[in-house]
Amino acid sequence: MSKELCYVIDQISREKGIPRDVLIETLRSALLSAARKKFGGGPNIDLTIDPKTCNISAFETKKIVSKVSNMDEEISIEEAIKIYPDAKEGDTVNMPLDLHDFSRIAAQTAKQVIFQRVREAERDVIYNEFKDKIGQVVSGTIMRKEKGIYFLNIGKTEAVLPFKETLPNENLKRGDTIRAYIEDVRITSKGPVIMVTRTSPQFVGALFKMEVPEINEGLVIIKDVVREPGERTKLTVYSKNPSIDPVGACVGMKGTRVQSIVRELRGERIDIIPWTDDPRELVARALSPAVVDRIGINEETKTAMVVVGDQQLSLAIGKRGQNVRLAMKLTGWDIDILSESEYSKIRLEEANRTFSPPSDG
Repeated sequence: MSKELCYVIDQISREKGIPRDVLIETLRSALLSAARKKFGGGPNIDLTIDPKTCNISAFETKKIVSKVSNMDEEISIEEAIKIYPDAKEGDTVNMPLDLHDFSRIAAQTAKQVIFQRVREAERDVIYNEFKDKIGQVVSGTIMRKEKGIYFLNIGKTEAVLPFKETLPNENLKRGDTIRAYIEDVRITSKGPVIMVTRTSPQFVGALFKMEVPEINEGLVIIKDVVREPGERTKLTVYSKNPSIDPVGACVGMKGTRVQSIVRELRGERIDIIPWTDDPRELVARALSPAVVDRIGINEETKTAMVVVGDQQLSLAIGKRGQNVRLAMKLTGWDIDILSESEYSKIRLEEANRTFSPPSDG
């Protein structure tokens, strides 16, 4: 029996990834509960399992008295001496219990408790594994969708991907394999819940870390990422090593690195911008892909006046103002964009106000 028990414990430990000592304590607790139910005892009944041999022994702690008034907690000196020849009145002794005649009900109770504890232990293992993976990207397969949520198989467990955390117009189907960003791991009454997203700016940053070795090794740093999911992402990067081009590293040979990320994001446009501490240059770069002709800034109010060619105006502003909006989020500056024609008109009006021709007479 002990060998079979050790085998089962070792097998469950391997298959479920649960530490052996946790399983032994789980079994001990289950059998103790069944023993107390079987023998009608209370806290004075205890049970042990040898961690090496898996031998089980149960006992009932009783006080030695001359006259027994409570059979559950007391034992006569005559009975105690049969097992412990040196026993004395007033001592406490552990009286062995026979576990071979456990009833079927008690055994079933123990089985249920074991399964429950194993499930709890599995949940702990999953939580401890994934709580340290917050901020990482996982790959998984869509299993099903229910009530506005996709359930993603990520190996030992499922992750929860709400519809609102998917890309616009993204209709995922059962069997689709996608990547997602672990945003949170929560403990609930049903166990740990792993919350993932595909809309977070950090998701794009994590994808670049996976695709670009220079970022993963800390040679290229992502300064900031801003995003309108499904539409456009802007990120600033800089290199700790002057010999490494941060933008080139992110783009990859013939664009292979960035295109891999673009495919994962269903064609989302990505602007990779070399970071600089010069606010003028940073604002100008942030408006990529538009080309800036001239720029004026007010450092006190963190506002910038940007002039672009007439043909560049719509590109600088972007669809529904998206490009300039992202540029402002990326830089932290309030940006006002003018076309060259608008700027020339303003300059002309200012010049006319400054120079007033002499009046007649």
